[in-house]
Parts: sequence; structure tokens; C-alpha cells
Amino acid sequence: MFIRIGFEITIECARPTPLLLALLPHPSYGGRAIGSDQVRTDPAVPQEEYLDEFANRRVRMVAQPGRMTLWSDCIVENDGQPDPFDWNARQHPIAELPPDTLRYLTPSRYCNSDELVEQAWALFGATPEGWARVQAICNWVHNQLTFGYQYGRSTKTASDALRERTGVCRDFAQLAVTLCRAMNIPARYASGYLGDVGVPDSGPGDFCAWFEAYLENRWFTFDARYNTPRIGRVLVVRGRDAADGAMMTSFGNYDLKVFRVWTDEVVGTTTDAERLALLEELPDAPALTLAPT
Repeated sequence: MFIRIGFEITIECARPTPLLLALLPHPSYGGRAIGSDQVRTDPAVPQEEYLDEFANRRVRMVAQPGRMTLWSDCIVENDGQPDPFDWNARQHPIAELPPDTLRYLTPSRYCNSDELVEQAWALFGATPEGWARVQAICNWVHNQLTFGYQYGRSTKTASDALRERTGVCRDFAQLAVTLCRAMNIPARYASGYLGDVGVPDSGPGDFCAWFEAYLENRWFTFDARYNTPRIGRVLVVRGRDAADGAMMTSFGNYDLKVFRVWTDEVVGTTTDAERLALLEELPDAPALTLAPT
């Protein structure tokens, strides 16, 4: 299957403002891209793409005083399969874990697992190790937190979300990550595009956060907010928590004027040429008259 992904972000700065962006599909995403997945700007400014320590594709640029629009629009191929699961996936003893998973066992900026060890073991200590334990954590977080955009804030930790019983998708993911780590299960934060493929009328496409847990010699995707396998995820970033996967990090103030995201299944096309023709203008964007170059 094919999915059209993109965003339009307009900011206004009073002075030159350096930006670090995490808005490009992750190198590990398996589907090919049709058209350009690069970040484009109006007005044009110099930019540099690099890989960070989690292999996330980052872009560095300096926004100049005034308004600037950042955008991207492309079509990516997707296998069309729901998130894989394995009810028999086992939990590894810490001594057997690969070295590169160990950093996902310890506390991080927003996932303060050291503060929740006692509570995690009280809640989940009697659950079977492995997949069943991670799923029990997902079930609990899904049922305990109330979702709402008004509940999000950039400084909110897993402990805050637990105490307030509210959050956005990143809070669901970070609380589940924190509880997994407290139970000695490597877990990492992830985010990217997620539309309504397979679940029509579930809301507009958006950037969404989920998490990955290491079981049975591989990383599995879990989603505490939706708590069901989904189709059409397009991974953008991974990290210890949202601090490693912020979409936009600014070194200075800016006013956000426009923020739109789309992630829609492409149907009715049979060739790449037909799919490229869809990218001649951005979808439903009366405020933006740019066309891809």
C-alpha cells in the first residue's frame, strides 16, 4: 500500500533562531519514498542533514526574522500489515541482553523509572514475564490515562502523567516505557506518522508517539494510547524519551502560526507516475501556495 505523508509548519521569529528538526522518515523505515521526503522552506535557508546517536535523521538550519514555512510532502510504500505480535515472546534476563539495549533500562529525562520501581512491581509483579507483562502494562496505562491535547506540556514526566492521570500520546508512551524499565524490560520511545488505515473515522492523520519493547531478540511495537495493532506507521524518531525525539528544538523563541500534518492512504493509482502527479500541490492547503520542486 502507499501512504501520502507530510506537514506544513509556519513559525515567526523576531531574530535569527537556530533550529534542530526531527521530521524525516527514519533510515530504518523499510518503505521506499516517491517524491522527496526532504524538509523544504519558504523562504529558502541553508540546511544540513545529519544522523544523531539514535540514527534519527536530523536537519539543522537557522530561521531568519519574520515568517518561515517548513513543509514536506511525499508518498511512501508500506507493507500494509498491522503491528506484529508474538504472545510467546520471552523476556531476557539482564545478563543476556545485547549491550545496545542496556541504555533503555535506565532512567531518562522524562522516563524516571527509578521513582516508579516499587509501584511497578506492586502492579505487575504477578504477571507472567515477557509479552504478557508488557501487554498488561499497556492495558493499565491505556485504562488509567485520559487523552486530551489540553493535557500536554513539554516538561511532563511519566510520574507527572501517572499522578495527573492525563496526557497526550507521548505521555501514554513514556509512562509505559517507564513501567517496562522498572520491570527490567528494555523499552524505548518512538514516534512518527499514523493515519486511520484500518480504523476509518478514528481522527485525522497526525504525528503520534508509541514505544518499542525488547523481547525474544527483537524490538516489538506497542501503543498504550490506542492499545491495538495498527496499520501504516511511518517511523520518524526513536530515543530514550521525547527529549531525544523532539520534532523541533529551537535555540530562541518563535511563534507557531500554522501546524498541519497529513498521512493518508493513496488509492486508485497503479504507477509511480500517477502517484507523483498527486504531489503537484499540497492537500487541502489554501494558506500555502507552494508546489514541490
